[in-house]
Amino acid sequence: MRGRTAPRSRPVSGLTYKASGVDVRAGNEAVRRLVPFARRTYRPEVLGDIGAFAGFFRVPRGYRDPVFVAGTDGVGSKLKVAFLAGRHDTVGIDLVAMSVNDLLVHGAEPLIFLDYIGIGRLEPRVVAAIVRGVAAGCREAGCALLGGETAELPDFYARGEYDLAGFAVGVVERRRLVDGRAVRPGDVVLGLASTGLHSNGYSLVRKIVFGRLGLRVGDRVRAVRGTVGEALLTPTRIYVRPVLALLRAGVPVHAMAHVTGGGLTGNLPRVLPAGCRAVIHRDSWPVPRVFRFLQEGGRVAEAEMFRVFNMGVGFVCVVPRVAASRARARLETLGVPTWEIGKIVRGTRGVSYA
Repeated sequence: MRGRTAPRSRPVSGLTYKASGVDVRAGNEAVRRLVPFARRTYRPEVLGDIGAFAGFFRVPRGYRDPVFVAGTDGVGSKLKVAFLAGRHDTVGIDLVAMSVNDLLVHGAEPLIFLDYIGIGRLEPRVVAAIVRGVAAGCREAGCALLGGETAELPDFYARGEYDLAGFAVGVVERRRLVDGRAVRPGDVVLGLASTGLHSNGYSLVRKIVFGRLGLRVGDRVRAVRGTVGEALLTPTRIYVRPVLALLRAGVPVHAMAHVTGGGLTGNLPRVLPAGCRAVIHRDSWPVPRVFRFLQEGGRVAEAEMFRVFNMGVGFVCVVPRVAASRARARLETLGVPTWEIGKIVRGTRGVSYA
């Protein structure tokens, strides 16, 4: 049998990581740009510097029986608004806020924060803007940006898009851990003002604003200040400094709640013991106009609004009646508008509105 002649092979250039969609040089440039932001967040307990395989943090002095409190969260589809607006410096603040406010619920002081950025195409300018926001949030919360990861994933994310995840660790003296067990009927519910939508409900927000109403991020409407994009990208308030100051002043706080997805309806019951129910008076605080704008634009039922959005109350403190005035005055002095929005009564764990 006659042997077959092998086909002539065409010259094939060698594959590279960059040709596969991952630009190592761009990654290195992004790191170079973000290092100064991270360093500005350092606390005295930080050991070492950027570049090691892990971050090092010494346990703060003064704690006799420290309990570490950890949490993780993201920003959700609020990022889609950032993509449309081409603005990336505020979502990093949101990322920090979502985790550190959760730690604060239990009385913990945030110590360290780490971030993860998964991005379709690594643009150093965009990554630097994101991390600049993360660093600003860390400074506001008093925690160190100890490390992070940026992954260029062209097969996962469309060009111009990314996702964020944040991880926070805090500490609290064990005897001062706030877990809601001290809540009693007669306690007062204090509502701390949000800055707006914060970082929840954006799937519904986008359906209303960009779908049903047909608005664009650069449009202006009477119901919100500035452009639509500016209103929707207002950063989540970080409550760490005022609430820690309240706790350190010796004001008794029986429970706290971070009002995120689920609103007051879904989040307040998480910190109530069995046999306690919160009665919330809906007319006891001014609901920001952006919520009424969304409610009217989407024809959303009132109950659904309170189930999805914070409605102007981003954080809650449950305190004894005798401490309510003192707590409210202290928080107001520290720059957070605060209202007495309800009370705790005997009943099935949950929330009722009056």
